[in-house]
Amino acid sequence: MTRVLVGLLIAFSVTAACGRGDSQQSGQPAPSVIAIDGSSTVFPIGEALAEEFPKTYQGAQVTVGQSGTTGGFQKFCRGETDISNASRPIKASEVQTCAAAGIEFVEIPVAYDGLSVVVNPKNTWAQSMTVAELKKLWEPAAQGKIMRWSQIRAGWPDREIHLYGAGTDSGTFDSFTESIVGKTDASRGDYTGSEDDNVLVQGVAGDENALGYFGYAYYAENKDKLKLVAIDDENADNGAGPVLPSPETVRNGTYRPLSRPLFIYVSTAKLQRPEVKAFADFIVTNSAKLAGEVGYVALSDAEQQLVKDRWGTARAGSMYGEGVSDTTPLEQLLKSGR
Repeated sequence: MTRVLVGLLIAFSVTAACGRGDSQQSGQPAPSVIAIDGSSTVFPIGEALAEEFPKTYQGAQVTVGQSGTTGGFQKFCRGETDISNASRPIKASEVQTCAAAGIEFVEIPVAYDGLSVVVNPKNTWAQSMTVAELKKLWEPAAQGKIMRWSQIRAGWPDREIHLYGAGTDSGTFDSFTESIVGKTDASRGDYTGSEDDNVLVQGVAGDENALGYFGYAYYAENKDKLKLVAIDDENADNGAGPVLPSPETVRNGTYRPLSRPLFIYVSTAKLQRPEVKAFADFIVTNSAKLAGEVGYVALSDAEQQLVKDRWGTARAGSMYGEGVSDTTPLEQLLKSGR
């Protein structure tokens, strides 16, 4: 079964521990629903957790949507969901919106991702790109002006370049624009955008002149249809040159500047429901293993233990905030006690 089909089944609440129709026919109460929404990048992890949880906890039904990180937080802060998936830390403005609605949360790092720049396999010229070249291509000033491959690097073909990238409600969009352009939300607008990474995969896979970006897991699942572009962070002092994303380069930090942690946020009020508390415990215990199985990079053993320690204290709020950069090493933040 493809991920798209499984995702649709989950989104329409078909991952129940017992079916709604069966419970009604047997006279048993319908299963309790745990509602998750948010990042399409984190969706495969949430999907895997949702599939495995009913095997250990009967009577709970987990639904997983993918409205994008921003769209997910909007629902979360309205109290419409119990859990929010995010491919970036929650923003200060979102914290304020949640607080105004009386919603507190616990922040759970679950994995690492390496944002992947990809082209069609028939592309024989773009083996690597510098951060400066990506900025030239994606910054707002490029709109309507940088339209051909030959404008990016001398010697590249004089062909139109067709761009595919994250929709503006996606945390991937926030992370990419901040890492490449230098400012969150700063991007040209004349590209095919979607909060559903599968749409972007299909676009690049079917277009010889395409370039796109999305999470590494979507590349890993479609590597026969796509080709990675190595990224050269010319501002780095490690002399690494062009680096391809991989579990090793994402974890050791050499894939710069497009490595990032991924998060799941749980409403503290909803933790009063035994099934939500049990599912949150399940996330903390199993997310590293399942993240690796669906193509993401697991936290280190030390980081996993720090996450468990933080969860054990039920510490509410975000580690990120005033004076903290999204690029601050996760282990450093976990040790800080923020």
